[in-house]
Amino acid sequence: MVLKDKSSAIRVFLYDKVGISGGFVLAFVILVFFFNFQIKHTEILNLNNYRNVRFNKDDELSRIRNPNCSFFDCFNVYRCGSHENKVSIYIYPLIEYSDSDKQSKTFITKEFYQILKTIQNSPFYTPNPHEACLFVPSIDLLNQNLIDKNLVSKALASLPFWDNGRNHILFNMLAGEAPDYSTVFDVKSAEAIIVGAGFNTQTYRFGFDFSIPIYSPLLEKYERKYQNQEQKTYFLISPQLNMYDYHRRLMQEIVLEDSNNNILLLQKCTQEIFEDKISSMPELIDSDIRCSFPALSPIEYPEILEHGTFCLVIRGVRLAQPSLIESLATGCIPVIVADNIVLPFQEVIDWTLASITIRESDFHSITTILKAVSQTRIKEMQRQGNFLFEKYFKNIETIVLSMLEELNDRAFPHLSLPYNSWNLPHLPNAAQNPLFLPLMGSKSQGFTAVILTYDRVESLFTLIQKLSLVPSLQKILVIWNNQKKQPPNISSFPKITKPLKLIQTKANKLSNRFYPYPEIETEAVLTIDDDITMLTADELDFGFEVWREFPDRIVGFPSRTHVFENNEYKYESEWTNEISMVLTGVAFHHKYWNYLYTTSMPGNIKEYVDAHMNCEDIAMNFLVSNNTGKGPIKVTPRKKFKCHSRQCTNAEMLSADTNHMIERSECINLFTKIYGTMPLKTVEYRADPVLFRDNFPEKLKRFNDVGSL
Repeated sequence: MVLKDKSSAIRVFLYDKVGISGGFVLAFVILVFFFNFQIKHTEILNLNNYRNVRFNKDDELSRIRNPNCSFFDCFNVYRCGSHENKVSIYIYPLIEYSDSDKQSKTFITKEFYQILKTIQNSPFYTPNPHEACLFVPSIDLLNQNLIDKNLVSKALASLPFWDNGRNHILFNMLAGEAPDYSTVFDVKSAEAIIVGAGFNTQTYRFGFDFSIPIYSPLLEKYERKYQNQEQKTYFLISPQLNMYDYHRRLMQEIVLEDSNNNILLLQKCTQEIFEDKISSMPELIDSDIRCSFPALSPIEYPEILEHGTFCLVIRGVRLAQPSLIESLATGCIPVIVADNIVLPFQEVIDWTLASITIRESDFHSITTILKAVSQTRIKEMQRQGNFLFEKYFKNIETIVLSMLEELNDRAFPHLSLPYNSWNLPHLPNAAQNPLFLPLMGSKSQGFTAVILTYDRVESLFTLIQKLSLVPSLQKILVIWNNQKKQPPNISSFPKITKPLKLIQTKANKLSNRFYPYPEIETEAVLTIDDDITMLTADELDFGFEVWREFPDRIVGFPSRTHVFENNEYKYESEWTNEISMVLTGVAFHHKYWNYLYTTSMPGNIKEYVDAHMNCEDIAMNFLVSNNTGKGPIKVTPRKKFKCHSRQCTNAEMLSADTNHMIERSECINLFTKIYGTMPLKTVEYRADPVLFRDNFPEKLKRFNDVGSL
């Protein structure tokens, strides 16, 4: 590696010519060094002070990207303690990297320079790399098509604080290249944090990477004309020029079938039409002109989006599209048709408040789905879209600052902003939540389903297929608890669109259900038995929504209670007006309780449960109620959970054992003795969806497929 630093060469030349000696020389050198240190850090992004680094063919390369990185194993949080409650970020000096034959070299785009300047001007910046928590290389990786991956790999490996990428942040907006167009940029980034656009749920490392939008340069010249346009000209606008042919043909059919002429499909103009438009209006020479289908009328873009109620944001060769931000900027509600996309700042922003998401398989029904949206909700989403754009997306600076705020929340979770602060406009006169913890769990994360199974393969596969249909599901963990029999090969498992991981345990223990597996990256955990196949996607999705309202409690379906008779406690499974336990055979809880169950369970309760192969759900209810002083939440029931004599004949079911009730009562009394008190709390209510039993059309109900009593 050859280093050329023009400013350093000039300084050496000056020292040689002066020829001064003694203490004066030392004082002069110290003064120059101090002055140079100040110049370096006040002008670290000075484009006139560029260094040149040239690499040889055999120089070291950085390692490939670690797809399993998490905040706990690829991030050194101990570096973040020098600045109280705030991360500190160091930016490497601007360097032009090139290879030995000078065939390729790095460069800086205007957008990337804005990113670096925003970080430098933020309260998170530090000029001292030795006190920095994070590092940002001054290597422009925003567009993968414009970089030499081999050169970039050498440049990253040469950074003095690289440490295999740990605590380094890399920015990218356009990932992938023809023909595959990966959803994460194909650079050997080792353990670095990727701040990128277009992640899907397979490539995004939840809680580690950051999802940002593809910024649209069209918005730099755009000024919104109609701030509160009541009546929109178009019901739906499809603005993208890079749609797949299949999706474009479907949209053309929808437009041709539209008798009201309120659906607009934009396409590329012919050169002749473009030149005619420019000749009549020369001021539009630098504008984006698109044409309507089928009339081929020239239209200014993105101004036309102001006249649309809904704007289509659909996957092209890349999953993310700039039309998402363009829609928000123009007051048009984004209709997102891109399965498994990770939306910008999805871990903190609730996109359901400002957009409509439609599965790609339902794209043909887009007009039917959108017509079911009420005018009240349309106005709410338009207001929310304006709020999100102004606060998080209106320019490069707000995007970067929003990312830094989320980063700081991760580094200092005890000081993280609650849900309302991220998603609701600040109202000075509104009541403020006095609680330390946020009132609602994160919706964007979804939940992880943990299935404990032994050898019921058929019902396991059925359950996996049903779980995959739940919109809020993020991942499935199958815990194979049978050491005498190998699990089915992963290739034989049902083909689903959500990540699935098979974990083989070393011992057959019920407590394996509650182990804090590192694969659990969401806050919400759904524990579910392999034979619970009667629940619908709507029922599980509703259960998750209820958990979000009560994230510190166990929220589930089958419930039980306890009674005090003859000077001892008795486990009761009959239907009563009271419940004190929700069975974890199908229940949501916060993953924190997994850590507490595994590491801090009082006495020998965990060992007792594993030895008797019973009562792990009672133990979890004791643990949660003892720590919170609150009872569980039961959600909409189904009769199938009621164990009638004709339904409890399966020899595999623990509940079929006649001694089961006695053993459960013994557990309650033993656990009460260990705790020194009865922590279970009795409640007399359950949670049902709004309009659950009301005689209203199904299209007015959010959860239609919910079992009736």
